[in-house]
Amino acid sequence: MIPPTGPLAGLTVLDLTRVLSGPYCTMTLADLGARVIKVEHPSRGDDTRGWGPPFLGSESAYFLSVNRNKESVTLDFKTAEGRAILDQLIARADVLVENFRPGTLADLGYDAATLCDRHPRLIYCAISGFGQTGPRREEPGYDAVMQAEGGLMSVTGDQSGPPFRLGVAIADIVSGLWAAQGVMAAIIARERTGRGQIVDVGMLDATASLLTYQAAIYFATGQAPTRLGNRHPTIVPYEAFPTADGDLVVAVGNDAIWRRFCEVAGMAALADDPRFATNRDRVAHYDALKPVLDGVFGRRSRQAWIDVLTPAGVPCGSVRDIAEVFGDPQIADREMVVALPHPTIGEVRVTGVPVKLSATPGAVRTAPPTLGQHTEAVLGELGYTTEAIAGLRATGTIR
Repeated sequence: MIPPTGPLAGLTVLDLTRVLSGPYCTMTLADLGARVIKVEHPSRGDDTRGWGPPFLGSESAYFLSVNRNKESVTLDFKTAEGRAILDQLIARADVLVENFRPGTLADLGYDAATLCDRHPRLIYCAISGFGQTGPRREEPGYDAVMQAEGGLMSVTGDQSGPPFRLGVAIADIVSGLWAAQGVMAAIIARERTGRGQIVDVGMLDATASLLTYQAAIYFATGQAPTRLGNRHPTIVPYEAFPTADGDLVVAVGNDAIWRRFCEVAGMAALADDPRFATNRDRVAHYDALKPVLDGVFGRRSRQAWIDVLTPAGVPCGSVRDIAEVFGDPQIADREMVVALPHPTIGEVRVTGVPVKLSATPGAVRTAPPTLGQHTEAVLGELGYTTEAIAGLRATGTIR
């Protein structure tokens, strides 16, 4: 393993998570320098190891996407031998992250209250569908369910069409991000108090937290916002428009930008039209303005529009596919694609670290591990001999 050098270097995170919300949290911590020891079931590992296609060799692209910078240890901690090993790993950890359904680990004696009492400096982070309290605490959490229950689908899609799930697993990802932020806040608090604490993240809470101005609209009016397609409820124009060769997003965020837009688009008279003079006017007269703009944008290609709008300071951008995104020189310059050597598939590409720190930068150091790749090394650190490790493997406690 390449020694971590980021701001969390020196911290050890015990990762009992799987699928996406938990692994995204621990990947974030690992990118910032923490040592992350991922504990996986000996026979199947993280569920996403089998989620595909596509697969690169025997590794699923899904698993590879959120597990770089980690060490994989296989362990069946439902056995007495496995629990003895897990106890030692917990004793050495600064942070434990899990995303089991509430109560699952408690049945094995690994609930947050017990572990934090036994290890006062431990930060115990639990991610679940509905949090550790409340009438729905025992229900499972899946991204699609949370997007539905959390209101996101109600505001996503065409105005006259059905609700849509976002194309990315945003409920899982934002839950992982909030969990990582909670862990880092608890680390700072521990520096002052000397004690760890419980970080409780519910996916429903995390999803609801995304409803910023949508919630404000509801609080102010008592009316739940509805689907508007690509348009914005309070800014006009702020949406995608069809051009001669594809869709272009234009974001006219204030009246000064509107006037510049009208000038370079050859519609200077439109800026003086009292129906469209201010953003409030444009929102009120959206139905009159939209067909005018559609007709204008259709006369040029996306790139032709970008070439005139960008120098004028009008925010805009093409609706790009994933290949176009990762072919962008800006993405390359910001090191948002990193190639890594992998022990079985040669080379793997992963996304980079989006947080750029000037003095203590994070880094993508190692490829996502194969199942159990680091079991022997970690058990060796705990004092297990080669013979003892062979015995554990023979009983199925480890792989």
